[in-house]
Amino acid sequence: MKRAVDLVFGSVALLLSFPVMVVTAIVLRKSVGSPVIFTQQRPGLNGRPFHIYKFRTMTDERDEHQQLLPDNERLTRAGRVVRKLSLDELPQLFNVVKGELSFVGPRPLLMEYLPLYTSEQARRHEVKPGITGWAQVNGRNAISWEQKFKLDVWYVEHHSFWLDIKILFLTVLKVLKVDGINQQGQATIEKFKGSSASELQACTSQPTKES
Repeated sequence: MKRAVDLVFGSVALLLSFPVMVVTAIVLRKSVGSPVIFTQQRPGLNGRPFHIYKFRTMTDERDEHQQLLPDNERLTRAGRVVRKLSLDELPQLFNVVKGELSFVGPRPLLMEYLPLYTSEQARRHEVKPGITGWAQVNGRNAISWEQKFKLDVWYVEHHSFWLDIKILFLTVLKVLKVDGINQQGQATIEKFKGSSASELQACTSQPTKES
């Protein structure tokens, strides 16, 4: 049933959002250059890799040693607006139609994180990843990695059609409020480097946040 809903509503959303994507692509073409679509391999259901699509919001500017500049220096003004409005996520509707993503599920992160997860954190891959999820409506990038993974696992254990509807509704509210886009002090979010015992204990001692 969830796949049928994703396919039908993903196709409709793709058609309706196509004009917005065209305008966004034109703006980003002038701001960050070409290509305007960013593709990257991410782990899907059971950790199987797929290529995710997003709009590019950062340039490829490098220093004298040919190293990429920090994110906050490469993120353009247009890119910030696109991120605030979550327009950079629109190309992922193609992933939804293809069956690689669902509308709701744990966000697909980097492949390099796979060996860093604890056995409990790795459970986030027991369901298909999504464009939005329980962690996104309960803090998004403003909470720690450990808190996000705990919320992801909570979703794995409790996911249902009505919970997905609730998450979609809360996602719309979050986008309208422009809430939790960035980690405090960061243009994007700091990479996950694995959980220490103290971080796991602190997260375990906190109740799972519900909205």
